Amino acid sequence: MPDIVIGIDLGTTNSAAAMLDGEEPRLIPNALGEILTPSVVGVDLDGHVVVGRTARELMVTHPDRCTSQFKRKMGIEWKTRLAGLAFTPEELSALVLRSLKQDAEAYLGEPITRAVITVPAYFNDDQRKATLTAGRIAGLKVERILNEPTAAALAYGFRDPGSERVLLIFDLGGGTCDVSVVDVMDGAIEVRASAGEAILGGEDFTRAMAARLLERCGQGFERAELESPKLVSRLIWESETAKRVLSRQGSATVRIPDRSGGIGDDARIETITRDEFGRWTEPLMARVEMPIRRALGDAGLGRGDINEVILVGGATRMPRVVERIASMFPSPPLCGLNPDEVVALGAAVQAGLIARDASVDDIVVTDVAPFSLGIHISKHFGLERRDGYFLPIIHRNTTIPVSRVQKLQTVDPNQTKVTIQLYQGEARRVADNLRLGEFELNGIPLGPAGQELEVRFTYDLNGVLEVEATVSATRQTVTHVVTRYARGMSAADIAKAVKAMQSLKTHPREEAQNRFLLRRAERLFGQLGADARRIIGGLLDGFEEALEQGDPVVIERHRQALKDYLDSQEPSEGDESEETADGPW
Repeated sequence: MPDIVIGIDLGTTNSAAAMLDGEEPRLIPNALGEILTPSVVGVDLDGHVVVGRTARELMVTHPDRCTSQFKRKMGIEWKTRLAGLAFTPEELSALVLRSLKQDAEAYLGEPITRAVITVPAYFNDDQRKATLTAGRIAGLKVERILNEPTAAALAYGFRDPGSERVLLIFDLGGGTCDVSVVDVMDGAIEVRASAGEAILGGEDFTRAMAARLLERCGQGFERAELESPKLVSRLIWESETAKRVLSRQGSATVRIPDRSGGIGDDARIETITRDEFGRWTEPLMARVEMPIRRALGDAGLGRGDINEVILVGGATRMPRVVERIASMFPSPPLCGLNPDEVVALGAAVQAGLIARDASVDDIVVTDVAPFSLGIHISKHFGLERRDGYFLPIIHRNTTIPVSRVQKLQTVDPNQTKVTIQLYQGEARRVADNLRLGEFELNGIPLGPAGQELEVRFTYDLNGVLEVEATVSATRQTVTHVVTRYARGMSAADIAKAVKAMQSLKTHPREEAQNRFLLRRAERLFGQLGADARRIIGGLLDGFEEALEQGDPVVIERHRQALKDYLDSQEPSEGDESEETADGPW
């Protein structure tokens, strides 16, 4: 039996895994029986690494032991320390990927070694390499890096491959905003253009609310983060809850924690209306239009040429987002599939294509280069030569895989070599673009300036760039492949990270429910009043004593009693009712 290839949506806020099962993509539940795994990593009080909802609960009470939103740090040299342990963004992402991998193995009863991982369409080369590295550290062979809007298009195209239509996929997730224009026709899914904002998502809307609430209380957000991290951590939790309530009704209340992060019976309560939240986040909302305009312009289409606008990502549940998108197009946007799950489902379809699953034999997918790729050149202005200019060889939104050649000339007499410097971006000057590397081409014959050279760029579906430079007179050629390792991580670094990952202490998977319940109880203990605290404290004592005794029957009895009481004080997230195709929360 061939190896199973799974699809993974590695998100800023939540992640999910899926597989192609028979004729349908199917989501894979985690150890808590849930589809979404929060992209949060922590180190609990006994030194064990925790991932997902358990880590997110821990983050409210012990923010110094947890981290989130590290997807935004991918591809840059950054580290954070949690309880004395140092982690890079790649290592943190690898911990989330490893958790999803283990959940898939437990669910399917087979080892999982191959995966398709999605990234924002506007992820640059360094960020894509970092994602490949994270997969490798997690013990996965990453078969394909797939753009998130393309994955969403695959999920929708898979459901209805026969109809011809032009889709605009608007993907506003927890940390990024992406837009893709896609043609669907006779089983072919062709991406025509992509654009995006790398730092714009639902997390920014939540933090905007928290910042305004602190402002009402006479505090600055940045200063509070430094001086009262527990206050800010719990306020962000409260703001996220209020944001979700505002997607269902016209107003919401937020309890303001004290400096220690506690919420007593006398806590200050602030009421926020949906209109007020809309005014607070208008600068963020205005930014969602630019990627749409850019993608339409690159595709050579007007708004009236779009047959369907598809909403993807949990942040598209905010009514203001739906209203803003609806105001830009003749037809209202659609949300036929769960916006939190559709990217993982599409990744599973791509995984099926790679595994040559018979159910996807008639589907063909093309994608585009999200950024222009080119080289550093000099220009002459009269007799003056100026360096530092960018010459695109593959322009953004060119269908990939692709190969393009550009003829160039030497600039100095008797110049025998040239340094080919590689860049990615849209700016006129290379200083404003992302440097990818360089290599030398030697063997240019002596002679006047103007000796001809050829530079060929070849770019594949994983975003791997191969550059070939040739001296036209002698046909001497040098080939350079931009490495797939993240910046700052060599093959030796990755091997070291894999070894370090294996040495980390983690709780057995079968204890996940208990660990999560303990963390949830501790968070609620800090939020509720004195009577509720007494009850939770007693239930916690009984549960912890049962865990120490190890009797499964006693553990289950105490666990259920604790869970029932916590649910009576706060509905479990997995129990929240959500509207699906009919609209937002």
